[in-house]
Order: sequence, then C-alpha cells, then structure tokens
Amino acid sequence: MRMNGITQQNRSSRHPFQASAHSLYVAWVACVVGFWVCAAVTSAHAEEPGTPLTPARPLRFVTFNLFHGGAFSGLNGDARDLDFRLEAVVEELRHLDVDVIGLQEASTGRARGNVAERLAARLGYHAVYAPSNPRIFGNGWISRAMAALLNFTEGPAIVSRFPVLEWNLHELPACGRFFERRTVLSATLDTPLGPMRVFSAHTLGEPCQTHPVADLVRKGRGPLPATLMGDFNAVEDSPAIAAFKTQTGFIDAFRVANPHQPGFTVWQRITEPTPTVRRRVDYLFLVPADTVQTRVLSSRLILNTPRVLPDGSPLWPSDHYGVLADLEISGSSETASSIR
Repeated sequence: MRMNGITQQNRSSRHPFQASAHSLYVAWVACVVGFWVCAAVTSAHAEEPGTPLTPARPLRFVTFNLFHGGAFSGLNGDARDLDFRLEAVVEELRHLDVDVIGLQEASTGRARGNVAERLAARLGYHAVYAPSNPRIFGNGWISRAMAALLNFTEGPAIVSRFPVLEWNLHELPACGRFFERRTVLSATLDTPLGPMRVFSAHTLGEPCQTHPVADLVRKGRGPLPATLMGDFNAVEDSPAIAAFKTQTGFIDAFRVANPHQPGFTVWQRITEPTPTVRRRVDYLFLVPADTVQTRVLSSRLILNTPRVLPDGSPLWPSDHYGVLADLEISGSSETASSIR
C-alpha cells in the first residue's frame, strides 16, 4: 500500500513541464502507429485483384535511325559530323524526357567509341548494343577481323531509362544478301509495371525478314505489351509492312494518332537547309497484351529540324527522322503481381 501511495504521489506531484512532455511523447507514438496502420491498409488494398494499375505518366518510346556515316567512315574518318549530330540528339531526347529509345545504325569505332553507350551515358540511361555488320559467314573470326580492319561495326541498340533484365540478338534470314546481315535486338526492361519486352529492328524491306520479325515479337511478348521500334526500309502499302498488318494485334502508333498525315521519315540530306524526306519507313508498332489495356495517346515526328554548325551551315541529326509515341498502359494489380 505504501508503495502504491508513493507511486500515486509521484505521479500526481510531477512538474507541469514533465506532464506536458509525457503527453507529447504519447501523442507522437500514437501518430507513428497510426501512420503505419494506414500504410498497411492502403498497401493491402492496392494488392487486391482488380485494383486499377496505372503508371505515374504515360511511357514515351522513340525509334530513330542514327546515321553512322557509312561502312567506310571508320577508315576515312568521316562520320558526317557524328559527334555534333549526337549532341543534337542528346539535347532533344533529354528535353522530351523519353523513356525508351530503339536505335538503328548505332555504331562503334576507335574514335567514335560505342555511340549507343555514349548516348545512354549522357542521358543517365542503360544501353545494350549488338553489331549486325560487318558479318561474314556468321559472327566468327573473319567478321571480327573485318570489323577491326574497317574500324567499324553497326547494328541495333536499345537505350532505356529502366534497367535491362536480359537481352538477345536474333539473326534474320539473309534473303540473298550474304554480305549485309540484318538482326533484331530484344530486351526485357524492368519498368514500374513489371518486365516489358521491347525490340529494335533494321530490315532490308523484304517480307522474308519482316515476317520472322512479326512472329518473334508476337511470340515474345509477355503479360505487358511489347513494342517494336525499327527502320524497315518499306512503305506502308508494301508486302513487307503487310507482315505486321496481317498479324493480330499489331498497332502502328503513328498512323493511329495521325490517320491523314504522310509521316515521311527518309531520306533527309543532312546538309540541306530544307526537308528532303519523301518516304515513310520508320515505325513504332505495339502488340497489346491480353490482360492489360494499352492506348496510343499521341505520336509525332521528332529530330526533324536542322541545327547550325559553327560555320553557319545547316546539319540535320540524321538522314532519318525519329518517331515518338506516348503509350498509356493500365490493368489490375492481379496482372502486376503475376509478372513481378
């Protein structure tokens, strides 16, 4: 009893400041506990099947053929002002805040380095590159010796804001052109929505190459939509592009967003002051997933204006224009949990 009396006396005889501090401490503990309880409830609710799953903003994709200057540019040292053009590309892509870039004619050489990796480094992104040419009788020592002699390789690349989980290079049929090989580069990206497959391709404009590309993308997509970016060297009504139109689900992003615009992307003479493009050969195709909604919000041409060299002469970023597409992807947390 005495101990109880002392305890009770001590509690009732605390200094007012001590009582106030005690009250503040209790309130702080209550707030912390309340915060974590709310967070747990919210997290549990977000994982319930059927809860809408939408990224913070649309995903922005670009396909772009970055003219390498020619197969002998490593020998003669003339890559057609590649460094200046690359700087213009970096500036515009940074301003556009692009998420994924599919490059064609990415190149390497002793002086130029790895152009795809240089672009990625300037943007703070990730990059994968796989040479297609020069390639003779496969990717053996003869091809490597030829690349060293020419001081040059070129091929597709993927530059991404998101980490690359894995990538593969896929050989395309030669279609009778044994000294000019074409390939498709595929990569799985670790996006906020889960792993997403993307492809960068550069074909000869022949159905014998575009049909295998279409099959590869259709079979290789995952629970999230797949994106195919490429220079196909073929116009819209050609048999080569029909390979994609006849496949269920392939969506031409630019044409969906711009049904009446020509969308010409090639061939721009890079030192001319005015546009010289007259064909559309660069495309960004979507292959939607079965359980995730995908919508083309917009698409337009980019990298389609000249810059000015120090001597006052014009210089375009490439002999191709780039194509940009904003994609909205939404589904449910049930889908998200199945792909993570």
